[in-house]
Amino acid sequence: MKYAFEDHCWKELIPEEVLEIYKPYHRETFVGQRPALLVIDLYNLAYQGGPLPVIELQKEFPSSCGIHAWDAIEPTKRVFDAVRSLQWPVIYLTSDRMTRSNSRKVSATKRKSSSISEDAYEIFSEFSPQPEDLIICKTRASAFHATPLSAYLTLLGVDSLIVVGESTSGCVRASVVDAYSHGYHTVVVEECCFDRSPISHQVSLFDLHHKYADVMHVDELLGHLSQRQPAQAVGME
Repeated sequence: MKYAFEDHCWKELIPEEVLEIYKPYHRETFVGQRPALLVIDLYNLAYQGGPLPVIELQKEFPSSCGIHAWDAIEPTKRVFDAVRSLQWPVIYLTSDRMTRSNSRKVSATKRKSSSISEDAYEIFSEFSPQPEDLIICKTRASAFHATPLSAYLTLLGVDSLIVVGESTSGCVRASVVDAYSHGYHTVVVEECCFDRSPISHQVSLFDLHHKYADVMHVDELLGHLSQRQPAQAVGME
């Protein structure tokens, strides 16, 4: 399925004159030849309290993304299924709990801390890692900062990334900008990223799409992937 370059969640939010200013960024979007799926912070903390409006969860679960997280589950599972069928690498990022337990902790953002459960940063059960997957812990927003991610991508022969996860305006955005800086072509799947704030989600995807990545709808991405051969068939190990 083919979409116009601006046919995304921000099109009713961004004024026409701004869209005109950003026309020089228009281009053909694509999926790289040897991608890995980068799964950013799909941990239990984001789903706490269930599929409710975020504002209703703030008192008990201040870090939950509520309904936005739950709405992204099914489209994200479709991406996982497609990537696994192609035998492409799946790499999870989650928070480093050891540094968070230190009184001088290093964290992803300046947000005030709150008490969390022991399993808060374990991967949510709908996306449980498989034995062949890689799990990397991070202390800052970017998946690349002070982690071995680049080394593993080189080892795996990866030349590009497909990104899902949260939050769009935080760790997803920071990771995608750094991926561009490291020379990786990146696709961000619109329906598979989420944020506590819909406006932050929309504006962040707008910025990423024009400057650093190709934002694709899930059906658009799966259309690209349906034309690919499994990794072993093209010599990707």
